[in-house]
Amino acid sequence: MPKHFRTLTGWLCRAAIATLVGAAGQCAHADDAALESCFRGYLDELFQLRPYEATQLGDHRFDHLLEDLSAPARAAWREQTRRALEALPRQVDLAQLSPAKQVDYHIYRRHLENSLWMADHFRPFEEDPRLYNEYLNDSVFLVLAQSSLPRETNVSNAMARIRLLPQVVAAARRNLTHPPRPVLETAIRQTLGALAFYERDIYEVAGVKGAAAAALRSAIQPVLPVLRDYQEFLQKDLMARATGEWRIGREKFAAKLERTLDLGLGAEELLAEAEREFARVGSELYIIARQLWGVYYPGITLPPDDPDGRREATRLVMEKVAQEHGRPEDLVKDARATVAQIKQFIAQSDFLKLPEPDRCRIIEMPEFQRGNSVAYMNSPPPLDHQAAGFYAISPPPRDWDAGRVKSLLEEYNRHMLQILTIHEAYPGHYVQHEYANRHASLLRRVLASGVYVEGWAVYTEQTMLDQGYGAGKLALRLNQLKFYQRAVANAILDHRMHCGDMTDEQALDFLVRQAFQSEGEARLKIIRAKQSSVQLSTYFAGRTALYRLRQQIQREMGDQFSLGRFHEAVLAEGPVPVKYLPELVRRRLGLAGRDQAKPASRPPANLF
Repeated sequence: MPKHFRTLTGWLCRAAIATLVGAAGQCAHADDAALESCFRGYLDELFQLRPYEATQLGDHRFDHLLEDLSAPARAAWREQTRRALEALPRQVDLAQLSPAKQVDYHIYRRHLENSLWMADHFRPFEEDPRLYNEYLNDSVFLVLAQSSLPRETNVSNAMARIRLLPQVVAAARRNLTHPPRPVLETAIRQTLGALAFYERDIYEVAGVKGAAAAALRSAIQPVLPVLRDYQEFLQKDLMARATGEWRIGREKFAAKLERTLDLGLGAEELLAEAEREFARVGSELYIIARQLWGVYYPGITLPPDDPDGRREATRLVMEKVAQEHGRPEDLVKDARATVAQIKQFIAQSDFLKLPEPDRCRIIEMPEFQRGNSVAYMNSPPPLDHQAAGFYAISPPPRDWDAGRVKSLLEEYNRHMLQILTIHEAYPGHYVQHEYANRHASLLRRVLASGVYVEGWAVYTEQTMLDQGYGAGKLALRLNQLKFYQRAVANAILDHRMHCGDMTDEQALDFLVRQAFQSEGEARLKIIRAKQSSVQLSTYFAGRTALYRLRQQIQREMGDQFSLGRFHEAVLAEGPVPVKYLPELVRRRLGLAGRDQAKPASRPPANLF
């Protein structure tokens, strides 16, 4: 692990990019087609072994099938990955690739290496019952809700999969050993949602009536008792042995983080960077809160200007702002209302060119997908160019009491809901994925970097307001900073919970008292931190790399810099690991080959 932060530009340009793009004037690209063919062959074999993964990516040839989830079958998955990695240098000559395809080559190789490492160090099919819910629920839902094939075909494929669900349940019963209790508790809630889906909601999603609905019902009825028995198995048999450890430990966390971020950055370094940023954002929050104090607390003296007083003032102002929310039954409708004004601003400000046609649908989150977050973006899959994307919003669950509902609405008030829509849809995840799906490289479309994807969404939140969205409304800025502070807190929480012994009480105090989150939101985040590792760190790492790259390019181009063209250049490269972006974006903006002997053109700021 490196001992010091490195400038992203220096490290990337001297080490990674120099190797990947080769010397100037290189023109032998004979193996470009070979790499594409090699990757297509890998996908074809992968999809035959893992049909649900094909569906997720938009290849519908196997929508009527489901994976064999037995231990021997999963061993075959690993063997396929090993053979692909071993064959890659024989099938493709790296030196004969164009600069862009050399990047693709390294992305592919890194994906295979990481897949093998994950298979060797984690046992999700033995320890995570939520995985089986993806096959029980999502595999059918995606076929019905997202596939662009004719409805009759989708319903037929869904029924074929429904008939295979008892095999998934049988595999879960065989494979699951000692899951961590927090993971199992979420799986139980999701399975209850699955029962509701098959008992009621599936007919609306499928859009069938009459004879077609009767045929679907005949496929579902034999499966319902199996799902009910599985629910009882989870609640009783498996809960009795839910003794697994959710913390992955310092050594494994550091190795996984390095592989995921792919920035040459160590876990301790990222933690230190996040802690510095957390303190900086806290100061900005107080500045905004102090300006709003007299609006919400007229005639009342501002608390003392010391650490406790600043936190108290910020908290009190946030509590007032949080009261500006809608009704629980209007949460999805309110989210839809934010979209029009956000899209209008993007177009008028030349923030970037929005993709056409717009295939983003705003829906109520299905019950079986609830449990960890209030919203998600299920983007259009890269292999089905006619498919829609879903910005899903989760209303308060039916079994929540009035206090929990109130807390949720306060957390996602009218201001925060706009920031959430910026992140998830416009110009965040949905727009980014639409750009990615139009990239010529199949490999880049399929092997998206999570650091890039999450980093872009977080980056857009502040940048939209910086460019004038919201007309300078302080309540909106306060919520944007709070949402960004949440991303920074994610990285801190991720590290401290998995590398140390942070308790639930300590995590709750950190999130509520220091990060100003509601108790309900904080408890959901603690659950999520226990059910994942490293992913919570990608938001902050990706946003920081993109934000600092923007500063570099802007300084370098001076008056010629266009924010909209910069954003389009970043998106046009596809969701590559962020370490490749400096050189790729410079080339796309026509900066490659400029006189590099002018040090004044390079800002001194470190980007990891």
